[in-house]
Amino acid sequence: MERNEILDLYASGQRDFTGADLSGLDLSRCHLPGIIWTSANLKGTNLSRAHLTGANLSQANLYWANLNFVKMDKSKLPDANLAKATMTGANFAKAKLPRANLTGTNMVGANFFQANLRSANFGCANLEWINLRGANLSGANFSWANLSFARLSGAMLYGAVFHGINLEEAYLNGVDLTGSNLVAVNLKGAKMNGIKLEGANLIAANLTEAQLRGANLSGADLTEAKLVLTWLDHANLNWTCLRRTDFKCADLSNATLIGANISEANFTDTILPEKTKRYFCLTSNHQELNQEFESFIDAKIDSQATTLRVTVI
Repeated sequence: MERNEILDLYASGQRDFTGADLSGLDLSRCHLPGIIWTSANLKGTNLSRAHLTGANLSQANLYWANLNFVKMDKSKLPDANLAKATMTGANFAKAKLPRANLTGTNMVGANFFQANLRSANFGCANLEWINLRGANLSGANFSWANLSFARLSGAMLYGAVFHGINLEEAYLNGVDLTGSNLVAVNLKGAKMNGIKLEGANLIAANLTEAQLRGANLSGADLTEAKLVLTWLDHANLNWTCLRRTDFKCADLSNATLIGANISEANFTDTILPEKTKRYFCLTSNHQELNQEFESFIDAKIDSQATTLRVTVI
């Protein structure tokens, strides 16, 4: 089929183009809302700036397609193949893309507000500045994806895979990442106020200059994590593993660390609650070592903070 044929048929009232071969066509700027391209072949097709609101592209092949600035809000793309597609500035707000293949896509600045992306594959995709607020990303695979400056507040991320992901300067306020595996993830400068990270694995994660005010990290493993200049005021760090964690110049005012393991942690110039310095019990290899918090180099104490007891196990 050719561009003019599609436009003429659409103008005559036809909407169903199931299974059509539209590969390589230039359909840029076409106005085709509600069109049905179920199982259609759109490999390499140019759909830039096309208006496809409410379209049905279930199981469609959009490999290497040009979707820059396309308008596909409220569209349906379950099981669609969008690998290697370019989607800069595309609008997929409230679209349904469960199990979609989005590996290697360029989605810089795209809008997926409240979209259904359950079990979608974002492997190695570029999602800088993407809007994923309120999106369903349960079970999604983000391995080696770039989500720097991405907006994820209100997103559902249960069971999502974050291996090798870049979340530098991302917006994750209030997100629930309980039990997530975030080993060595880059979260530098991320906004994570009120985030839930209970039992999360953050070994060797980079949280430099991140905002974690009021965050719940209880039971999390932050061994060798970097939290330099990080805001942790009012954070819950109870029963966390903080072995060799770097808190240099971090703000832990009003934080709680009951039962936390802070063996070999660096608290140089760290702001700590007022009475933390009074009792510090460290055990290593089951041998108790008593040590005063004053031994931490130049640690700053917040006189307004609540009393805190630290027991390191």
